[in-house]
This record gives sequence, C-alpha cells and structure tokens, in this order.
Amino acid sequence: MRDWLLEIRKSKDLTQEQLANKAGIARTTYSMIETGERGVTVENAKRIAKVLNLKWTIFFEENVHVPCNMSRYLEAQKTHQLRRR
Repeated sequence: MRDWLLEIRKSKDLTQEQLANKAGIARTTYSMIETGERGVTVENAKRIAKVLNLKWTIFFEENVHVPCNMSRYLEAQKTHQLRRR
C-alpha cells in the first residue's frame, strides 16, 4: 500500500474519485495504484503528481517518507516547483 499517497490525497481533502477525475484516469485505476494492487505507469504518475503538486518520480522511489507536518511539506514542494519555472 502506498500510505504516503493516501496521506497526501487526504491532506488535499480529495476523494479518490475527485483526484482521478482531475488526473484524467479511472477511479478504479487510481484506487488500485493507491492500495498497491497495481503498478503505476509513468504517464499516470505524471498525471497524479500534477494534481498533487509533487514530482512524478516519487512513485518510483523505494522509500517515501511523509513528514508529520504535511501542509509544510506540500508548501515546500509548491515553492520548489515555482522556482523551477
């Protein structure tokens, strides 16, 4: 299970269906990715990451640690992405 993905989605106050719709993928596909029942393609990783304001490569890291202060983590991610533009 990708607990980190669940935590980030919930911190954004999104349901699986809302996130899937924003990412342009089926809710069942997203659900299986989140629960670890299905691997994620690069294309879907990019779509989901865009909705959550994350780097898409996070889906392919072996160990993902979600900070206790999720809002600070997400703000730092957003700031980092803005600087890169």
